[in-house]
Amino acid sequence: MLPLSLFLQKALGVRQYHVASVLCQRAKVAMSHFEPTEYIRYDLLEKNINIIRKRLNRPLTLSEKIVYGHLDDPANQEIERGKTYLRLRPDRVAMQDATAQMAMLQFISSGLPKVAVPSTIHCDHLIEAQVGGEKDLRRAKDINQEVYNFLATAGAKYGVGFWRPGSGIIHQIILENYAYPGVLLIGTDSHTPNGGGLGGICIGVGGADAVDVMAGIPWELKCPKVRGRERFILGWLQGWLVEEGIGQQVDSTISWMGQGMATICNMGAEIGATTSVFPYNHRMKKYLSKTGRAEIANLADEFKDHLVPDPGCHYDQLIEINLSELKPHINGPFTPDLAHPVAEVGTVAEKEGWPVDIRVGLIGSCTNSSYEDMGRSAAVAKQALAHGLKCKSQFTITPGSEQIRATIERDGYAQILRDVGGIVLANACGPCIGQWDRKDIKKGEKNTIVTSYNRNFTGRNDANPETHAFVTSPEIVTALAIAGTLKFNPETDFLTGKDGKKFKLEAPDADELPQAEFDPGQDTYQHPPKDSSGQRVDVSPTSQRLQLLEPFDKWDGKDLEDLQILIKVKGKCTTDHISAAGPWLKFRGHLDNISNNLLIGAINIENGKANSVRNAVTQEFGPVPDTARYYKKHGIKWVVIGDENYGEGSSREHAALEPRHLGGRAIITKSFARIHETNLKKQGLLPLTFADPADYNKIHPVDKLTIQGLNNFTPGKPLKCIIKHPNGTQETILLNHTFNETQIEWFRAGSALNRMKELQH
Repeated sequence: MLPLSLFLQKALGVRQYHVASVLCQRAKVAMSHFEPTEYIRYDLLEKNINIIRKRLNRPLTLSEKIVYGHLDDPANQEIERGKTYLRLRPDRVAMQDATAQMAMLQFISSGLPKVAVPSTIHCDHLIEAQVGGEKDLRRAKDINQEVYNFLATAGAKYGVGFWRPGSGIIHQIILENYAYPGVLLIGTDSHTPNGGGLGGICIGVGGADAVDVMAGIPWELKCPKVRGRERFILGWLQGWLVEEGIGQQVDSTISWMGQGMATICNMGAEIGATTSVFPYNHRMKKYLSKTGRAEIANLADEFKDHLVPDPGCHYDQLIEINLSELKPHINGPFTPDLAHPVAEVGTVAEKEGWPVDIRVGLIGSCTNSSYEDMGRSAAVAKQALAHGLKCKSQFTITPGSEQIRATIERDGYAQILRDVGGIVLANACGPCIGQWDRKDIKKGEKNTIVTSYNRNFTGRNDANPETHAFVTSPEIVTALAIAGTLKFNPETDFLTGKDGKKFKLEAPDADELPQAEFDPGQDTYQHPPKDSSGQRVDVSPTSQRLQLLEPFDKWDGKDLEDLQILIKVKGKCTTDHISAAGPWLKFRGHLDNISNNLLIGAINIENGKANSVRNAVTQEFGPVPDTARYYKKHGIKWVVIGDENYGEGSSREHAALEPRHLGGRAIITKSFARIHETNLKKQGLLPLTFADPADYNKIHPVDKLTIQGLNNFTPGKPLKCIIKHPNGTQETILLNHTFNETQIEWFRAGSALNRMKELQH
């Protein structure tokens, strides 16, 4: 970052500012080290907040200040929580490599020469864990050379920064370099809210949303409701829970210690939160300074009143939690919202028939891979080593970034974790997203793993549906890996040392930040060149990894008649069920190839099986993708029927692109996850919900559906659905939707990208 003195000049131009409220000149401070001419616009945030405060005439929450402070037209924007759509101007875009492929392919299709806002690509999803960091990284670079080259050259061509493989996980890189108090950042990954730990509004989106922002188009977001934590801390966390905290009334979380704030924001995605945010506090200032951004911290100090909630602000829901009463928990298996006290999980596991012996303990991921996380785990491991013990379970460690890896190597944490039996993996997502070439079990073998990851859906980590995955904190994972069983409670139980003497693990403690400066490690960032006119971006027509996109067909102006039901889904259907990750990640840039995983994990209510549906023409059961392709080939339009919170989990827009590509026209459910619903709209599909959720039971897989009212498709007006049963009888139900006028235009044009091109012409 340039010295502060170099920025002290009269404020002029788009990225410079003048703060009228104090009638004085302010410093221009760069958003990051990597974009020295892109400045933080606290002046514009302040101006917009003042406009909104005058309009609403009430105190504002922190999230309202940041979100409304980025409105495209704050003077005229209609604002009603949970109802109106906001048109926003985010500060920047971040994309991980699995989703960046489709995002950049869509941006290329737009015909625009450069991105309109600072944007970055992060190579973290395509590195498979096998034997250890260096070897796995070399292998990934070789296997994924075509994709990495595409992303690097596309970044160079269109002005996007490129973080090479080995840099680290996107969210840790954002925290270390790009997040700051008051930023509005969108990222093509559902755990983008991680950045809220540094006081920003960071929201996970699909690639088409990212394309809108990169194209300079206002980004639309339904005005979120605001949940507050009032008097979150009524005491102190004890023992095996992270210990420090300062109580105050805040927006979505609390003033916590260091990167623990980011962990809480990260996990908010698992309960359906659009995002979570902490108010600016001294912990953030300390972290900004430690990561070389003291100038941002100083500027935030000057504008602090806009980076905390107003006294007396109103929340849609208030939650009070007594931290003194909290105990360490472990969640799972098969879902991150099934919680058990660590003291009880062993007993529950025996009762339920879950394996209690732990095969593998895994720490890391974007949720828990900071310096402090590694330090607390090392503190546990050090105690075991002092008594001559190593892990009974296999044990893996995933550093969150190259900076974290280099620093824990320098400070000895990595060696302690190796000494206790751990393998340090590459700085990447790895097993958390299914990039794990697991060899210790066979597929179908019942087993238990414990991780510090954020998700544990069936088969997510290793593609084995019989792996019982539990999620908990890194230090609990480490303790359980040492003991080798779910029946061990580190708060009360004893271990037996090599000398035969019993001992109890003490609650771990570690530095929040390194005492010395962070070691940045290897330089893994590629700046986009100033002149990219000669840069080529090649996509081979014979590639099996990349495929240029063809526009989706426009709506024909007619109602959707006689839609065949491809599948009626029973129970939970996440984006992992709709478009699996793991080995399928290699096809994320090739729409036709990846469409061969469409809904292969979803359970068909007709037979209780995954990837087995009835072909309505042949009456034979077969794989879901094959049946969809058959319908597409024969001109049969189809629909999917889903249950509650359809599409929860990852932000992957492939779960919307695939059904559109294979001929789908609508998805009808009891309810949708926010990101997936938007992704479906972006691709020209109709995400619809039952006006009466009980109508889900009226539809059978052998029925046909007709959706009427599309010629008079208007916001807030339900559509009519006629259910045609095989016996000739019919029923009529109503279907709700959340489309606004802009989104209806996407549907009519065939997709949001098609509509963008229409507007360009």
